[in-house]
Amino acid sequence: MAATYYFAIVGTKDSPLYETELTSSSKAASNFDTTPKDDHRHLNQFIIHSALDVVEEVQWNNQALYLKVIDRFNEYYVSAFVTAGNARLLLLHDVKSEDSIKNFFNEVHEMYIKVFMNPFYETNTPITSQQFDSKVKFIARRFL
Repeated sequence: MAATYYFAIVGTKDSPLYETELTSSSKAASNFDTTPKDDHRHLNQFIIHSALDVVEEVQWNNQALYLKVIDRFNEYYVSAFVTAGNARLLLLHDVKSEDSIKNFFNEVHEMYIKVFMNPFYETNTPITSQQFDSKVKFIARRFL
């Protein structure tokens, strides 16, 4: 059975800044298929977008940046991480593993801060860096 993950960074104006879809094989956790599947892509985007309202409700009652599992849709869970600048890191997944997801969010948050601190990056614009994309996928291989 393959675990599926859909990761998105949503900006302060509720626009997607970065998104990627990953599936891992249970035989080898280091093998990730990064080819997007168009049949589930729109459903994944819809689930993530609908979870934004729940993130806003939970973030005001919680001091932590990592909000854990905030929503559920059928067999999928939505985990959230809110940055100090109110950007939301959202992960749609079908396997619950809190510690590895928290570590994944912390590492990606570090990378996001480095992109955000770049003087050439404009706030709330899509992240198109191939280097950022490959590092996110490497972090996913390591923790998810």
